[in-house]
Amino acid sequence: MPQTTYISSLRQVIQPLTGFTLLTLISVIYPSAGMAQLPNIEESQPTDASGGNVAQARQEAPYTLGGGDQVAVTVFNLPQYSGEFQVLANGTLNLPVAGDVSVEGMTLEEASNAIAAKYQSAQIIRNPTVSVKLLQARPLNIEIAGEVARPGSYTLNLQETGGLPTVTQALEVAGGVRLSADLRDARVRRSPRSGSGEVVSIDLKQLLQTGATGNNIKLRDGDTIVIPAAESINPAVTSQIADASFYADEAESVNVAVAGEVFRPGSHAVSGETRTGQAGRTGGTGGSRDRVPPTVTRAIQVAGGIRPTANVREVLVRRPTRNGSFQTIRVDLFKLLRQGDTSQDVVLQEGDKIFVPNAQEVTPTELTTLANANFAPNTIQVSVVGEVNNPGAVEVKPNTPLNKALLAAGGVDQQRAHEETVTLVRLNRNGTISQRQYPLNYARGINEQTNPPLRNNDVIIVGRDTLAGISDTLGTALEPLSRFFSIFNFVDIFRD
Repeated sequence: MPQTTYISSLRQVIQPLTGFTLLTLISVIYPSAGMAQLPNIEESQPTDASGGNVAQARQEAPYTLGGGDQVAVTVFNLPQYSGEFQVLANGTLNLPVAGDVSVEGMTLEEASNAIAAKYQSAQIIRNPTVSVKLLQARPLNIEIAGEVARPGSYTLNLQETGGLPTVTQALEVAGGVRLSADLRDARVRRSPRSGSGEVVSIDLKQLLQTGATGNNIKLRDGDTIVIPAAESINPAVTSQIADASFYADEAESVNVAVAGEVFRPGSHAVSGETRTGQAGRTGGTGGSRDRVPPTVTRAIQVAGGIRPTANVREVLVRRPTRNGSFQTIRVDLFKLLRQGDTSQDVVLQEGDKIFVPNAQEVTPTELTTLANANFAPNTIQVSVVGEVNNPGAVEVKPNTPLNKALLAAGGVDQQRAHEETVTLVRLNRNGTISQRQYPLNYARGINEQTNPPLRNNDVIIVGRDTLAGISDTLGTALEPLSRFFSIFNFVDIFRD
């Protein structure tokens, strides 16, 4: 071949390679330039049926065998070596011909391989194919600690559905979680015998709010469930816990202390309520029975109700936890009265301490609102003195107007009473006493200026009219003379 022809052919081979090499070099040095035309594709996270993120869901560890498990061992094409067997207390299976095979702590797949290896090594079966199936799991021994009603050790059997018990089912067995629990940070400590010995964090609050069942993992033998105490308490979250199926139902009775501006401060047993109603109708007869747990307002009712001096905007609930610390819950009962915020009516648990502070000032409108609350006292006591038919202390409902209290005392004495005005004497919050006169009118409705609502310990004075006053004065002045003439009349009897 001529030299010029050889060189020309060589150039035709090298030039494409040189172009490819330069393109590769540019791509290495400037990778973005080579990828500039590629679309930016984000890998989406798969979700489960409940909407939860699968990446955040708990991966169930394979079940590990232990004493008490019932299994089915199948050796392919060899029924004489197959059958149902129970794992013995020492963790072994007693198999035909092969004898004891240890399966303690093994998964079903590992147990299948161990049985196959046993038959193979003993030269009983050549290249056996073995499968192991769990028929019935052994009872699980677990520990439950922290903010639950009855912490301790429990033995859980296989559920009727055939599945292993879950965290929430175990909590129900332990009486349920307490209101002081932090559901966002529940933990399950795996036993090294049944898993890796890891600690699994579980957000049970997310389970309540979204139904993400990935947080309700299945338990294994030797697991320990720990429910920590919440660092702070939100009344709305407390209401969610009280509605959960695994809540420690306190509807029977709890012992709490109530202090401050109530009529009967001290320790009280506060029970829940059972309401019976028809479907779609609260409080109807017949139908389902709803159990309402004891709440703050129920405790105040048992303690005699709030005093007029109560500050219901800053009620405090101190709650003991299992670790010896206390949680403080701030309750605004005015939000309950004005806005219907039922989360403010905090559900109580055993040992709670309720404090109702003193208010510096309360407007008449607020007093009227409080008097109509269900945690106000059922009755108040006022005194009616002076010219009435039945003077003395009378009990009336809160917010009773002045004229109704007069009727409760039998009405004014029409022969002696000054029927134009009556006097109301009231002890104020600051310790002073106010006195004011109001026109007497039985037909008038409640009005702060003319017929005010009464407060506890008010005193109503009905004065005498002028004629009755003069008559009483003359009677007092002439009483010694009447006694003198009575003596002469007595002497005249003996003279006769």
